[in-house]
Amino acid sequence: MVSVLETKLTIKRVATVVSNYQENASAEDLKTMAQGCGRNCLGSCCLPVSKLPLYAFNTAEEELGHNEVDGSCDGKCPKTSNLNNLLLGQWEDRMTQGLFRYDVTSCETKVIPGTYGFIAQLNEGRHLKKRPTEFRVDKVLQPFDKNKFNFTKVGQEEVLFRFEPSENGKARYFPSTPIDPEKGPPSVVAINVSPIEYGHVLLIPRVLDCLPQKIVHECLLLALHFAKEASNPFFRVGYNSLGAFATINHLHFQAYYLSAPFPIEKTATCKILSSKDTRVIVSKLLNYPVRGLVFEGGNKLCDLCDAVASSCISLESNNVAFNMLISDCGKRVFLLPQCYAEKQARGEVDRELLDTQVNPAVWEISGHMVLKRRKDYDEASEQYAWKLLSEVSLSDERFQEVEKYVCEAANLQSDEEFMGTEETSYDSGTPQVSPHLPQDCLVLH
Repeated sequence: MVSVLETKLTIKRVATVVSNYQENASAEDLKTMAQGCGRNCLGSCCLPVSKLPLYAFNTAEEELGHNEVDGSCDGKCPKTSNLNNLLLGQWEDRMTQGLFRYDVTSCETKVIPGTYGFIAQLNEGRHLKKRPTEFRVDKVLQPFDKNKFNFTKVGQEEVLFRFEPSENGKARYFPSTPIDPEKGPPSVVAINVSPIEYGHVLLIPRVLDCLPQKIVHECLLLALHFAKEASNPFFRVGYNSLGAFATINHLHFQAYYLSAPFPIEKTATCKILSSKDTRVIVSKLLNYPVRGLVFEGGNKLCDLCDAVASSCISLESNNVAFNMLISDCGKRVFLLPQCYAEKQARGEVDRELLDTQVNPAVWEISGHMVLKRRKDYDEASEQYAWKLLSEVSLSDERFQEVEKYVCEAANLQSDEEFMGTEETSYDSGTPQVSPHLPQDCLVLH
């Protein structure tokens, strides 16, 4: 069993502001539950009587075979999907309205020289105008607290559209539709006002249910559909658990476009587990600074979802913090247990790393290093990236325990046919730039 910390660990840190309503909300505002608050928010006081755009995603394709869709980043530009066009158009509209805290398209980005091709971005605006918070890092599962900031307080102008399954199985877009309470709480896509990259959004499942930041099968399936419907290998969906640098304890996923492969996506893997019934395969990363698992396959999208969700729930119940990256248009899911916040709270992280103020969450672990100081950006090296991410990784002993949790939770078996085999999912060529993204926001070198 992974040992549970005996003492309460807290870490003072500066939380990233993801909504314009997060920083300015007073304690009294957060407690307000009165009907008709007048702020046109996503709470039960305003949302049920609101009309929001709706993207009803395609559910019929799930039955056609998840493995038939080739979403790998093989150096070719994908065809733009309706969801891509809608998301980017609405995101740029919010940029025009001045809802973002800075212009992310002006952030400098480069590929760090070396074997892995870690990507560095200088994002000095991301650490400005934030409020200090305290949170526990020794408990992955914590109850939802309505008195703290949550996404029901977000103004509806930050919402791009609802994202929900289509009633007839076909994708459709409705510019304005009322909320139907009989169909359950709506799921919404909203901007992240402190974006890391172009098109940075939040997927908030069943917003009115006020779910804490923990994996739910149905909500993970929604995130997989989000990645699949975008049909763009440059669009990835990420998740951070509590204790792994999630900043808000209200269930949400993040997503954005980066027109280059993440280093983790190019890393060789070794297949270790599989299910003959569902055809889900689990591999482990080789020669990468963070130990992690990769899920792929499945007869249907729900097969992949069930294996990943069951594994995440097991990690949560065993108090293992983790990050998740949904890649290849929903075809591959990286599960990355980590212990950086735990080490940080114990005072076991080098001051040199702490001074960079980099909190290694899903994007950093995947190889997109978001740096906040000019000095760190100018001096960024593969050695620095490797050192930082090595501090994130579990020990070999603890990772073996994680493998056991996953094997049992997802009902998988060791398959001698796969043992010792390696694969790389990307070729070494540089992928072409996706034509619908702005040129000054891409990694081109």
